[in-house]
Amino acid sequence: MTYDTVVFDNDGVLVGRTSFDVLRDATLRTFEKFDVTDPDPDHVDDMTVGATPSRVGEICAEYDLTPTTFWKALDSTSSRAQQMEAREGRKTPYDDIHTLTDLDATMGIVSSNQQETVDFLLDHFEVSHMFDTAYGREATIESLDRRKPNSHYIDRALADLDADSALFVGDNESDIRAAENAGIDSAFIRRPHRTDWELNVWPTWEIECLDDLHRVCSA
Repeated sequence: MTYDTVVFDNDGVLVGRTSFDVLRDATLRTFEKFDVTDPDPDHVDDMTVGATPSRVGEICAEYDLTPTTFWKALDSTSSRAQQMEAREGRKTPYDDIHTLTDLDATMGIVSSNQQETVDFLLDHFEVSHMFDTAYGREATIESLDRRKPNSHYIDRALADLDADSALFVGDNESDIRAAENAGIDSAFIRRPHRTDWELNVWPTWEIECLDDLHRVCSA
């Protein structure tokens, strides 16, 4: 199988992941902006990672907050925190990202992170020229339902790229399922944080680094 299009997850694939503590602190600071100084720790955790529209509504109701207003503020605060991590050198691209410059395929990005964060990282690390399209989430509660494994943003990227034969590269099981939902092949990359990870899904390929895609795309 050869591929004319490769779409990548961003965090954990092209750039390092953001520490959970950084994201959790951003959630706490967002609560503080709305004069909630002692939120339930479980509520903070639930809003930091894996939030769903219904859970956002439930938690906001606990503190008499408007869900849409709170979530927009949280997305903005979280994005700025990640931008600071990049500026301070704690969130960086993986060393092998530049091996993609001569990959014979059109490339795009689909992330469950905020669009604001994706756009910033591409510009900050001066790699935006490598990718013809890049999708993150809009700063809305509704966007939470469009995250992977939903193929919503992958479908949009594939349409932008006019893909004929496409591959999606990710480091999470949700990435593999999203590729399946989009009807395309997948590659699971075993970054250091996934070295011993036991998969419950079956990607088309497993790779150790981005350079392996030269072999995969011409197999």
